Amino acid sequence: MTAFVSTRIRRGALTALCTAAVLGLSACGTTGQNSAENSTAAGSAPGGKGSAKPVPYADLSGPAIAEKAGKATRAASSVTVNADTRDADGHTVFEMAISRTGDCAGTLSLNDQGKATISKVGAALYLKYDEAFLRAQGEEDADSTKEQIDAVVAMLADRWIKTDPKDPDAEDFTSFCDLDELLGDLSDDTVARKGKIGEVNGQQAIALTEADGKDTYTLHVATEGEPYLLKLTGTGDEPFTMTFKDFGKPVPAKVPADKDIVDLDD
Repeated sequence: MTAFVSTRIRRGALTALCTAAVLGLSACGTTGQNSAENSTAAGSAPGGKGSAKPVPYADLSGPAIAEKAGKATRAASSVTVNADTRDADGHTVFEMAISRTGDCAGTLSLNDQGKATISKVGAALYLKYDEAFLRAQGEEDADSTKEQIDAVVAMLADRWIKTDPKDPDAEDFTSFCDLDELLGDLSDDTVARKGKIGEVNGQQAIALTEADGKDTYTLHVATEGEPYLLKLTGTGDEPFTMTFKDFGKPVPAKVPADKDIVDLDD
């Protein structure tokens, strides 16, 4: 039954979401470039009576800031990632709290049709789908009949399924629990430019932008405290937004009660 759902996800917007995240952050890795434009684009924040506040990252280039953000974000003990993306296959939204040890908890929605809930604790992955999610995925499968879909809904809707995270049918869900996979490869060269200082969820951040053809990627990096990546956006045919928050906070991953788990091996 797990394959019934995850096969549809592999073909659709979930794969596009991961690809978009990787491409966006790959465009913001490290390089030796340190142009005058990169070093000064952020400008000075006005202070009182003619004084000027220190300019965040004034001595760093855009690529150097991106490198610091990648290292700091990867090193966080935990983080909550919110993502929203659109592509030719539709609309994908997820929120996932992820720990550095691999535990995670959150939800996933495809094309605004229902919700899947994920909880990974240690070596066990627990999945729960609501009725709307199961029906939407089943109806997209040409080989599924109404009777089969009804049977799946009756058995699984709003009940937990325990599975091995290494199972091929569960790998797409497990990828949401891997911060390194979501962040992608940060080692590629970049010509990211420093932009304006603004705010993301109440935190001051500097924007870094880079164009790739008709697509534009923008990172927002915290200017106070740890240089965490706070937001990543991409434009073009497959626009996406990812935000990062709750660094270091406990991840609410839990093992469901036995009475709420469906054993598909019986």
